Amino acid sequence: MWKTIKSDISAVFDNDPAARNWFEVAFTYSGLHAIWAHRIGHWFYKRRVFTIARIISQWSRFMTGIEIHPGAVIGKRLFIDHGMGVVIGETCEIGDDVILYQGVTLGGTGKEKGKRHPTIGNNVVIGSGAKILGSFTVGENSRVGSNAVVIQEVPSNSTVVCIPGKLVKRDGVRVNRLDHASLPDPVIDIFEELQQQINELKAQLEQERQKNGGVREHDAQSV
Repeated sequence: MWKTIKSDISAVFDNDPAARNWFEVAFTYSGLHAIWAHRIGHWFYKRRVFTIARIISQWSRFMTGIEIHPGAVIGKRLFIDHGMGVVIGETCEIGDDVILYQGVTLGGTGKEKGKRHPTIGNNVVIGSGAKILGSFTVGENSRVGSNAVVIQEVPSNSTVVCIPGKLVKRDGVRVNRLDHASLPDPVIDIFEELQQQINELKAQLEQERQKNGGVREHDAQSV
């Protein structure tokens, strides 16, 4: 148990430059408190003491603003940063060294039974406000941009942005997992491509205009 607690606290120092000391982290980080409460609730859930498990989950939600169903399976060193509004569903599975930012939803898409929430691989970063909905896998070392809505499987080592989520490959090179400012935007890329084409057409029109103007001047001189 103490090894797990130490690992959870270490994850905060690894991912949050604002963390100053162990005492402050242990007593003031709501994401850490939500994870610890979940571990207790999950212990009861596995032993089919569902009511106690849900009471612990709801108490944690009231205290931290983070709702984690006691049935969810969470791996090692999960870091929830500024976790207000985070929701993790019952059949969700989260791997090791995952980072969730505020407003993330790992949810389902309806009233289907069985596995209905996503599986998140190791070393995944999910940006603020992102929604991952459905029973599919987000592969290892992937990143989901802020406010993206993901409704289909994400391969490993990928980046997903926009609504609905669009897969953007980056030549197989993994960028800094915390560098949200460098996330690609396919919509902006399309506008930039259109602007480039417009500039090329303008240049061609200007060449034709100059060419036609030169011909008219030559004809006038001949007359």
